[in-house]
Amino acid sequence: MQTLDLSAHGLTVSEVLHNAPEPVLYEHAVRFEAGSRISSTGALVAYSGAKTGRSPADKRLVRHPDSESHVWWGKVNRPMEIDSFAKARERALDYLNTRERLYVVDGFAGWHPLHQLKIRVICSRPYHALFMRTMLIRPSPEQLRTFGEPDFTILNAGAFPAARLEEGSTSKTRIALSFEEKQMVLLGTEYAGEMKKGVFTLMNYLMPREGLLSMHCSATADASGKSASILFGLSGTGKTTLSADPKRHLIGDDEHVWADDGIFNIEGGCYAKAIDLSPETEPEIFQALRFGSVLENVVLKEPGRRVDFHDTSITQNTRGAYPIEFIPNARIPCLADHPSDIIFLTCDAFGVLPPVSRLSAEQAMYHFISGYTSKVPGTEEGVTEPSTTFSACFGAPFLVWHPGKYAELLAEKMRTHRAHVWMVNTGWTGGSNGVGTRIKLSHTRAIVDAIHAGVLAHAPTAKDPYFGIEAVTYVPNVPNVPEQILVPKNAWKDPAAYHATASKLASAFTANFKQFESGVSAEVRAAGPPRA
Repeated sequence: MQTLDLSAHGLTVSEVLHNAPEPVLYEHAVRFEAGSRISSTGALVAYSGAKTGRSPADKRLVRHPDSESHVWWGKVNRPMEIDSFAKARERALDYLNTRERLYVVDGFAGWHPLHQLKIRVICSRPYHALFMRTMLIRPSPEQLRTFGEPDFTILNAGAFPAARLEEGSTSKTRIALSFEEKQMVLLGTEYAGEMKKGVFTLMNYLMPREGLLSMHCSATADASGKSASILFGLSGTGKTTLSADPKRHLIGDDEHVWADDGIFNIEGGCYAKAIDLSPETEPEIFQALRFGSVLENVVLKEPGRRVDFHDTSITQNTRGAYPIEFIPNARIPCLADHPSDIIFLTCDAFGVLPPVSRLSAEQAMYHFISGYTSKVPGTEEGVTEPSTTFSACFGAPFLVWHPGKYAELLAEKMRTHRAHVWMVNTGWTGGSNGVGTRIKLSHTRAIVDAIHAGVLAHAPTAKDPYFGIEAVTYVPNVPNVPEQILVPKNAWKDPAAYHATASKLASAFTANFKQFESGVSAEVRAAGPPRA
């Protein structure tokens, strides 16, 4: 550990643990944090209190003359005045100055040396320090000695509430970011994922300014790193499962940047859902949750302190954070060549999207901005029938610019590097949820394997009448993908029900896209469903 004077940050606490190693953070968590324990596999089990997930409604960006014209203001990016940010920061500093000890973690965001940011985290919980030590890229001892001043600082005072009477405040939680002050302030939430996504939000602002595309996606590559692919998809679409491919190297599971010379991971760790985790379904993730990892809000069973991954009595959003090198096929450093294939994963519970379709550049922009998937009954309280979900660029809560900015960058890089774009439906076929059947994982894996092998680039297609996309009608050399499921209407027994359902979903796409029309070209607007 190093000594560190925090007076420049407005902090005067005498005991500061600067870049403490994992064993020290473990010891402090068990000694000083209520409930923190060590699991039977050696992971630190910690609890985030009342907040067990992100609070997007409480996120604020400082409205500043230098950046306000770049920000997509609205429900995602709500403005905060400069003086309100100063008050929130002062409140956080006042709280941190009352602590007996503070923890400081220095790390990097971005594996590319030319686009790497130095991040500093200042917090009062060893759990938070270990989490960010895991999720940031860990500097070498030499890099730590020469780290210098950070490019961005996170002040985590999450155990202390925000001022409810402050202008614009809606709760006791405040996640405040200032690009100009290069700081993030956390009040009223101890959910560690807010720090991770705060760094991603920063990268989502800075990278497009440099003409680079920041992406909420997973990425894999072949052993040489020359044949890469990126997979976009919202929760439940299979992004994590399909990127855990033993035949390919993992570049990262969640956050990447497409630069001028290839793609790179932003993070040094992975943050996986832990609900119903088992060594049979996700062996790589299961074995990664060992010493040096963090398990959040899981239930431990005595004796033996074994994790009950099926117990959701605390939250359904149980999580595990672990260094990416804990995955055996991870590619370190986490960089790869330009992707040859871009895959949009969607779990269509209505059963009307083809299992695999090829998209034009304009269609890729349209569907990237749409970010569609669906929810099925049982996934959330109150969901009794399939419902549509749209999240711009497959990560709306973390965008800063208008979604059209990210879509333009995607199309530019797609054209420059001749990448193919595919939509892969991992949802239903032959009918909606409750009537049809879920597309087999083995079929989806075979389709993704065929994409990676390049055999779909010239496969026959047919234009879908409701969405205008080119549905692949035959997967060469992959006999276990039935041809009858590749064209959705052929898999339905009730043609009238198919037409009604497809028309309804196409109309939902059109209605959702109206909010983005002013920020995209006429060609992109025309790339949506033709009959909606």
